[in-house]
Amino acid sequence: MFIDTSIHTYYYKVMKAKRTYNLSTDTIAAVKRLVEEDHIAPTQDALVEQAIAEFARLIRDAADARLWEQAAHDPEFQAEVSSIDAELPADDLAAWDQ
Repeated sequence: MFIDTSIHTYYYKVMKAKRTYNLSTDTIAAVKRLVEEDHIAPTQDALVEQAIAEFARLIRDAADARLWEQAAHDPEFQAEVSSIDAELPADDLAAWDQ
């Protein structure tokens, strides 16, 4: 973020860094095809950023799923959920079941 104090205006700028990776020719061809033929992203850089963001989201979702799976077998967590459930008004419980 850059701050111009003379006119009290804030400028947000995405910082980018040049990196080099060794990719297989198949991967390079797939990136090129997805951008140039399938128009999945405006540039190869944008496609790679989208793919990495999606992969990171999948990793986070898998970690969350593991935590919820553990919570399903945790007696303390189940007791807390039951306590909260018992405190909810009946109208809230009916809406939740829909």
